[in-house]
Amino acid sequence: MKNKFMYLSVWTALFISACSSDKKSIVNHEKYPVTNPIVMDTTHTHDYVANIHSLQHVELRARVKGYIEKIHADEGEIVKAGQVLFSISPQEYEVELLKAKAMLKSAIADAKASELDLQNVTMLVEKNIVSKTELEMAQAKLDALRAKVDEAQSYVASAELNLSYTVIKAPFDGIIGRISNKTGSFIDEETLLTTLSDNKKVFAYFNVSEKEYLDFTTSVDSGKKNGVVLVLANNQIHKYKGCIETVVGKIDKNTGNIAFRASFPNPDLLLKHGSSGEVRIVKEEKNALIIPQKATFEIQDKTYVFMVDPDDTIKMRSIVPKLRIPHLYVVESGLSSQDRIVYEGIQQVREGDKITPDIISMEQILAELPKAESMFMAQN
Repeated sequence: MKNKFMYLSVWTALFISACSSDKKSIVNHEKYPVTNPIVMDTTHTHDYVANIHSLQHVELRARVKGYIEKIHADEGEIVKAGQVLFSISPQEYEVELLKAKAMLKSAIADAKASELDLQNVTMLVEKNIVSKTELEMAQAKLDALRAKVDEAQSYVASAELNLSYTVIKAPFDGIIGRISNKTGSFIDEETLLTTLSDNKKVFAYFNVSEKEYLDFTTSVDSGKKNGVVLVLANNQIHKYKGCIETVVGKIDKNTGNIAFRASFPNPDLLLKHGSSGEVRIVKEEKNALIIPQKATFEIQDKTYVFMVDPDDTIKMRSIVPKLRIPHLYVVESGLSSQDRIVYEGIQQVREGDKITPDIISMEQILAELPKAESMFMAQN
């Protein structure tokens, strides 16, 4: 019985000792790469979905009805300003013009006859043969006939204008769009004939938040360039850089966004009206605190790092990232440049462990990252 009691006491002591050892720091004799956050100036890009519009884009519509007699340009053809594109049957409008000119001649003849009558009445009034009332009546008749002349002239001008509408010309240099109605088709007024686009230069419209708008305004005021690039639908970069030209005067209350307009040269006519793409803006971040993304992990939507105390003990630290750039985080709060963090092996350590730090500088880490030279401008 006494031996059994002693055995139980020894087992209990060993159990308590084992439990106590679990609460102590575990010394990990392996070396783990450890680095310090670095403060430097960096650049990052932001892409905005954009709608592309031609410098000029118009719909060419018929101003008069009739049959399309001839189409002088093909779809996709480059045309010059003043070039004839469509001819509409003019016979009806030529007849209307002849009628209007005949009415004008008749009105002019009546007016001249009335002028002679007025001269005769004036002589009779001077000889007191007729009363002044007759003179006033003659003058009123002449005024009415002169008004008829003016009216006839307006009919002639209208007929000439309608006749001119039977020939549709290009208002500017551009590319012809789709032609829905072919030769011989009867068209009515306002029928869409085609579109014409001047694509030598294009506009890209995109929306930014109010905060980004204010940041952009500040950068422009400080003299920074506002050059941008255009990412095409196939993820290729448009070879001509553009610039932000204007900002609309109103913030959308529903979205909190404001529209920007950037312009891009397009001498190769690669970009078309209605194309899609993304405007890429390069932004500067001054005195940014940079850490590798590889050194972070997330728990319930929060970002953490393993910080190394002066006695080489691991502690979990919550941080607030400001923005993500390739392979790196810009930290808003939670760390300083004097802190040490575990760079690699965060899956093998836990809070309370003691490790052997293998110090690696952020400069070395940056040098090993892809395209590292484009990530920062100048280290403080």
